[in-house]
Amino acid sequence: MSTERPSPRYSGIDVWDPSDILDAIIEGQFAAVAAVRAVRPAIARAASAIEARLRDSGRLIYAGAGTSGRLAVQDGAELIPTFDWPPERLLLLMAGGNEALLKSIEGAEDEAEHAVRLVRKHNIHANDVVIAVTVGIANKRDTPILEEADHPIWLDTGSEPIAGSTRMNAGTSQRITLNLLSSLVMILLGRVYEGLMVDLKAVNEKLVQRSENILMRITSRSREDARAALKQADGSIKVAVLLLHGCDLNEATTALNRTGGQLRRALALLGKPGSESGEG
Repeated sequence: MSTERPSPRYSGIDVWDPSDILDAIIEGQFAAVAAVRAVRPAIARAASAIEARLRDSGRLIYAGAGTSGRLAVQDGAELIPTFDWPPERLLLLMAGGNEALLKSIEGAEDEAEHAVRLVRKHNIHANDVVIAVTVGIANKRDTPILEEADHPIWLDTGSEPIAGSTRMNAGTSQRITLNLLSSLVMILLGRVYEGLMVDLKAVNEKLVQRSENILMRITSRSREDARAALKQADGSIKVAVLLLHGCDLNEATTALNRTGGQLRRALALLGKPGSESGEG
């Protein structure tokens, strides 16, 4: 496999000047970005398929091993504070369990029966999205995960500066792909409006202030108005936007429920400004 193949390009890397080593590694990072860019259509198709399953009640499940698994867990965990993705609709499965997040667990990725038990334990079904089955991401072209996935994404990053160290080019390409995929899905699900995180979960003072800033930007109202609206809306930026547009609490929540949480559609439904530039 290409990520394991030593490259003549890097054969003397251990005796190079440190600045030349860094240049070579940076070149590899650019190659990782190029590999992701080359598969944009595949990522877009996968995101659309994911959005369709998650629109109602499906769960988003990440499964992986080693570097890939750690990157997947990181991406999935960030969806809760960033987009207020429901924790009960997120499942992070790591070969070797939580212990493997901090250290290598020898042989964990080869325990196929353990993976089968996890699928049965968590009752994974057709409404769920499994990034590793529904969507497969790999840097080896003929790997089974790409052959069996509904939406295979092959990232052609080639040889690593340090042969087999897939935390480098391959890891970067997978991190970017996961970031693009999950971000696009959240946008399609209406959790972003005007480039802002309108489903932000304010779990600390910094994020409370960010929520206020977002609301002020959307509505052009004062911080005092934004703070009061967020308090009435129990922290929901979307509900607070509608409140500041003159809706009462019941009218705001009903409109959002009717539009699947899409703020722009809710504004259009109520005849309020802010719905003009497309869906969101």
